[in-house]
Amino acid sequence: MNAQPDRLDLQDAYCRMAHDEGVMVSVNSDAHSVYEYAYLDYGVSQARRGWLSAGDVVNTRTSPALRRLLQRTLQGVAHVRA
Repeated sequence: MNAQPDRLDLQDAYCRMAHDEGVMVSVNSDAHSVYEYAYLDYGVSQARRGWLSAGDVVNTRTSPALRRLLQRTLQGVAHVRA
């Protein structure tokens, strides 16, 4: 989800659809300077409007938790391809 205020290109309704389908999202600031990291607040607000919780957002995890999630996901992909 691009949190740049002029974009916010994952509308709240689509956030809810992602949640309902079990699709995780990530929130990014689209920062082009250090001052624009504050745009993350807009992305968090958009996610909340779409009823997403921290568990629905990939980049709320710690690095070890993210690695585990990615390993499980990649194992699932390998299983589907086999």
